[in-house]
Amino acid sequence: MKYSGAEIVIKLLENEGVEYIAGIPGGFNLPLYDALYKSKIKHILARHEQGAGFIAQGISRSTNKVGVCFATSGPGATNLLTAIADAKLDSIPLVAITGQVPLSAIGTDAFQEVDAYGLTIPITKHNFLIRDINDLFTVIKEAFKIALDGRPGPVLIDIPKNIQTQIIEVEDFSNETQQLDGLCERKNLKGSTLFCMAELINKSRKPIIYAGGGVINSNASNNLYELAKKGNIPVALSLMGLDAYPSNDELSLGMIGMHGAPYTNYLFNEADLILALGVRFDDRATGNIEKFCPNASIIHIDIDPSEINKVKSSSLSMVANIKDFLEDILPEIEDKSRRGWIERVKCFKEKYPLPSYDNDLHPANIIPYIGIKVPRDTIIATDVGQHQMWVAQRYPFSSPRTLLTSSGLGTMGFGLPVAIGAALMNTDKTILCFSGDGSILMNIQELATLADLDLNVKIIILNNHHLGLVRQQQQLIYNEHYIASSFISNPDFKIIAEGFGINSCDLASETNPLEKLGEILEAKGPWLINIPINETENILPMVPPGKSNIEMIGGVKFND
Repeated sequence: MKYSGAEIVIKLLENEGVEYIAGIPGGFNLPLYDALYKSKIKHILARHEQGAGFIAQGISRSTNKVGVCFATSGPGATNLLTAIADAKLDSIPLVAITGQVPLSAIGTDAFQEVDAYGLTIPITKHNFLIRDINDLFTVIKEAFKIALDGRPGPVLIDIPKNIQTQIIEVEDFSNETQQLDGLCERKNLKGSTLFCMAELINKSRKPIIYAGGGVINSNASNNLYELAKKGNIPVALSLMGLDAYPSNDELSLGMIGMHGAPYTNYLFNEADLILALGVRFDDRATGNIEKFCPNASIIHIDIDPSEINKVKSSSLSMVANIKDFLEDILPEIEDKSRRGWIERVKCFKEKYPLPSYDNDLHPANIIPYIGIKVPRDTIIATDVGQHQMWVAQRYPFSSPRTLLTSSGLGTMGFGLPVAIGAALMNTDKTILCFSGDGSILMNIQELATLADLDLNVKIIILNNHHLGLVRQQQQLIYNEHYIASSFISNPDFKIIAEGFGINSCDLASETNPLEKLGEILEAKGPWLINIPINETENILPMVPPGKSNIEMIGGVKFND
């Protein structure tokens, strides 16, 4: 039977189990869309290619499946770059398929010609430029394998238009598109290194587990809980790992680092052992790396060998899937009470807490209020800024894959499209998107996509008329030299949402704002909620750049 290159691509995507593709058509990927017309795969028409890339990320981040997005050549491909780079830094499996000018036109500065292959080399796990139609059969399958295998990441496939329209005979398509057999085989990690690690853990008096996105990616949250409980080991989390451990558990220390709780940063300074699981010792988490955990030995486990000793030297290390490691080391871990250490943790939580505020609508109060009003399995997407850090500090996360946030790249405009992608794959759940009045404007056009799909997404804008985190740093670090951080004018988000056909509310105009908020959270369908906050409110504590984590601004001073 005869198939065009575009039809082959779509058939192969169907065989990979793809349910949704987010994208925008254009001249050099229209053959793919023509083939998609007859497919069971549903297409999501985003309003910007960056939005399409983040919708695909929302699918991936909430399910651990590979998200897929389409873009045409030229500006379509360049608009995808930020979403691809974001996926690379946060280890998110993504396959981006771009149209390209015909092979014969490459290098001629043809209309909408851009070297998508060259541009994405540093921001993808791997990328492909298709030069032969027969390569599609191996490249599509390989792209999905690469995206998921080991440390996940994005893969780009650039397909010239002549390859998309070329027709060949395919005798047995089902055999040609047979899915790959699984990912990495389970390895038995038991050996001298594992036993040395177990001995170091068992002998430690003040251990802390420092867990990150690797725990989420390996589906190891339950194993992490077992280890913490068996050894009575407190658990601190990176931003990417915040939903890996229940926040209300007595062993939970919450987020570490720049905006972590004072007690968390102080306890790290006292620890004698750090068990680092699926983390990369990001500077926002560690502060001044030379002063990080000065009294602690470090055991580092990561699936990516390049992360071991890259930033912080470890006493013992292992390249492994976190779930495999936890399953193999758990039998070697002794039941411990560690009564003195656990009492000290409790004491520090009481003595060095996060700041408290009286105002009901203060982010530090409204976020946990929202958290108790929605189901435990509610998925939280955030944009980037002060609101993101308030969510990280205050939201009561209790299960994995319920926090979708841009950690490594810190991309404003991330939240709304990612929430749309999550809602597509989790139709039985409430999806919340926390944003700021600066971030929401970065991809506000995706309100049209949300209205099209009528998904159960609640957008909560914490509105302070500023680029809040920029203004805060200008105040605290740059001698109050305020420039380009205050908006001269700000739109009426309630009216804007209604213009897109989405229900909206401004809590500033409500006589009983908390009651109204509760009603909206229980309602079905999309809503936008504007919450005014103090223009000069800061997210505290804050570790200034270059300082150690115990040199916090706005934290209770250590006094033992």
